[in-house]
Amino acid sequence: MASNSRVSILDYFNIVFEGENGKIESNCKACGTRIQAKRSVTSNFVTHLKRKHQAMYDEFVKKKDVKREACASGTVQQLHGGGRSEAARSCHVGGVVAKFDRNDPRQLLITEAIAKMIIRDLQAVQIVENEGFRELLQLLEPRYTPETCLYIQKQLLPGYSYQVQLATKQSLIAAESCSITLDLWKGGVASSLGGYLGVTCHFITADWQIQSALLACIPLVGNHTAQQVLSECDEISHAHGIMGKVFRVVADASPSESRAMFRLPGFCLHGGEQDEEEEESSDEDVMVGEASEAGRAGVVDSSLDLCFGAHRIDCFARSLGLCVREGLRTSPQLSIALTKAACLYNYVTATVAPEKLGQAYGTDDPVIRDALNRERGWNCQLKTVRRLLESAEFLEDVVDRHDLTLTSFEKAVLRELVEVLEPFEEATDMVQGDKHVSISLAVPCVLGLRKHLSETATRQCTGILVGLAQSLDRRLSGILEDPLYVTATALDPQFKLTWSSDTERHRQVLLKEVAKHIQVRSPQEPSQEPTPPPSKRSKLFSFIKQRPASQAKSIEQELATYLLEEPTEEDSLHYWKRKATDFPQLSQVAKKVFTVPATTTPVENIFKNLGKILRPERCRLLPKNLETLIYLKANYRLLWT
Repeated sequence: MASNSRVSILDYFNIVFEGENGKIESNCKACGTRIQAKRSVTSNFVTHLKRKHQAMYDEFVKKKDVKREACASGTVQQLHGGGRSEAARSCHVGGVVAKFDRNDPRQLLITEAIAKMIIRDLQAVQIVENEGFRELLQLLEPRYTPETCLYIQKQLLPGYSYQVQLATKQSLIAAESCSITLDLWKGGVASSLGGYLGVTCHFITADWQIQSALLACIPLVGNHTAQQVLSECDEISHAHGIMGKVFRVVADASPSESRAMFRLPGFCLHGGEQDEEEEESSDEDVMVGEASEAGRAGVVDSSLDLCFGAHRIDCFARSLGLCVREGLRTSPQLSIALTKAACLYNYVTATVAPEKLGQAYGTDDPVIRDALNRERGWNCQLKTVRRLLESAEFLEDVVDRHDLTLTSFEKAVLRELVEVLEPFEEATDMVQGDKHVSISLAVPCVLGLRKHLSETATRQCTGILVGLAQSLDRRLSGILEDPLYVTATALDPQFKLTWSSDTERHRQVLLKEVAKHIQVRSPQEPSQEPTPPPSKRSKLFSFIKQRPASQAKSIEQELATYLLEEPTEEDSLHYWKRKATDFPQLSQVAKKVFTVPATTTPVENIFKNLGKILRPERCRLLPKNLETLIYLKANYRLLWT
């Protein structure tokens, strides 16, 4: 039975003064803040608790609900012959549970939580009309009034979309430049979906904070050409006010082989399909420029370059993944060893107790066995192979099937694979996380991978080193001489030109590229900033010599001073925020090049799983407003940090 003790917001404050008119002054017990208010009007206290001490506010709300929740327990007491409490009787009106008011904070909070669930899981909005779902809500909170499907679809979700659009447009007004990433997904022959185009914008704010936002998720019907993609991009850029601000467009123009995510050959976990079946699946990731029909890839490829010209670059993260994929195909021994390792892993996770499995993997958390395989990327599976090898002896002791035991040769093959791919794994982890990583990382990564491959030797995985080296040269060697990548790396304070084997040549490349991107104000162009009035010289200190006015440095002088400084591990954006006054021209270029991402985007990760979620055999109800849900899911952090 609920307690009859009174719950008051003043329990969280120490009253230090109380006037005759009911005015009180109190100090917050948590932080000591002095707050004044009337005893009958406690909104100031509630607001302070909610803004400054969320945990205490949540505790207060729960305590306030104790008596209300007694209404549900009162029903149970009646069934067992007990009497209904006073709190329970107050919650009932004519034997019916009193519902929340439409604007009650708890009503709004639950509705928002339901909307979050729909967005994050890409659920059909019709789920709120399901009988089972409503019964669950009634059990969890009888006072909640479920919202209709029409309200969520026509008002709530569009309202969230408007908030994101408004916040994004406001942020982009102050952005000097930006870069955009294009992601294209098609549903395939067996899908009723034509496809979707995601346009993600990356920009640096006035206080040197990098931000990314999905500007639009557009449904595509029928065959799509590069010209149509360009037309959509122009319309989106105009709507968000970034026409003329776009510095680079990250869009892969490779043929249909360029899948964003692949698995280690033969390493199929938890009953997934084999690679051959996955290759034939229509639910696959498709990059911009990937043709719907065989033979059109080259046409779209050239069309993209014609549309975007020199502004288009390939995504570094995807190109790196393709290098690994092509390199692994050159070693046939890998597929056999990986297939057997996958069978062993699947059998162990299905038969061994989670507690024992946690011991084998060096952790007491049994969730570890699933966490590594939610993402089916090759780098996640390589981590699984490494853990499998580390716990091989333990697993062999607990497994009763000798046909799944790895031979010495197979272990040697897998150990070599892990050793060879470790730097590739490290680079891939860097460019596949949630954090924005600029292309300043690309050149050092390629040079480091080249050095690793030249110094590594293999005995079992024959051909893999040559295959990886050839693929790396074919796909990524061009960026080593690309002025954009050279500039981005040199302007990263942790690298500068320490990576260069020809410092003077790269210095000249940097000078030329910086000069090209600096906005020089013409003599005829009036200054937008008002000229400050000359300061009046004090007579008292007239004997002190005036400091000569500082003259603007040339690009060469700025660059020379910048390169003389020792490299630092300081974050590049923090560095340039601090040095913007010392190096105004270099910082202007840095603010452009650091908008170009080397990483994948949230919407691409959504597209990766879209085909698996919406497969016909899953009998899942297709959301009518799927593009809205994708848009909100990709921008989830802008709404709910």
